[in-house]
Amino acid sequence: MYGRGQKEVLIIIPAYNEEKNITKVLDKLEQPEIQKFADVLVMNDASKDATNWVVKDRNHTLVTHVFNLGYGSALQLGYKYAIRRGYQYVIQMDADGQHDVCNVAEIYGELRKKDENNRTPDIVLASRFMPGSFDFETTAVKKFAYRLFRSMIKMVTGRKIADPTTGLQGLNRRTVLYYSQYGHFDDKYPDANMIMQMLLLGFQIREIPAVMHPRTRGFSMHSGIKPVIYMFRMFLSILSVVFRIKVFKLETEEKLSNELYEKEEANPI
Repeated sequence: MYGRGQKEVLIIIPAYNEEKNITKVLDKLEQPEIQKFADVLVMNDASKDATNWVVKDRNHTLVTHVFNLGYGSALQLGYKYAIRRGYQYVIQMDADGQHDVCNVAEIYGELRKKDENNRTPDIVLASRFMPGSFDFETTAVKKFAYRLFRSMIKMVTGRKIADPTTGLQGLNRRTVLYYSQYGHFDDKYPDANMIMQMLLLGFQIREIPAVMHPRTRGFSMHSGIKPVIYMFRMFLSILSVVFRIKVFKLETEEKLSNELYEKEEANPI
């Protein structure tokens, strides 16, 4: 047993009005090959449908918000739970069925894989746009956003990130500990801005190809005019990260190491 958690990995699933999709996701996560190393935590963000009751019928941990707090806040509360319960890794995925469960074992394996310098990654991104990824169709607005965010990350960090907005990610305990703290994580749209932040702070990030599917039921949080609002907000958020870390140096790797050491001492496994 790892710490106070039942398994080594916690799968966090933020959910908002996903009663039509989450059953199939949980069915696949309950396969023995996943259950042997991972527990599931569903963060029900004040859904107006029966998401809460659907999940309650399953043998998984469920947290239900009284008010809708947003995608980022749902994840961050899940991170706090993972730290308190002693999990070594977090894999975050969506409740709408777009993230194929077959990716979970691949992400878990990559989180433990050492590189030529004997280092394991802090973050594993499951990419829709790498060789070996499942073909994924998207809108022209979103394609423009992906290109814009890729360019910004490349220009500032020198790293080419194929899919800067993927929500399917694996995180080690060090990353989860950092994200769980106030002011370290975007409470609404934690995407390319977080990748920029973590690269600038020296976290090790890897990408692997992923199998993903288009949404077939329900509504995305990026539907309608929301992608345009999202793109504008994300652009400003990335600029804010760059100025905070690279220009004003309000956060540094040295400060980060000391801070995480103190936090880990306060939350021992």
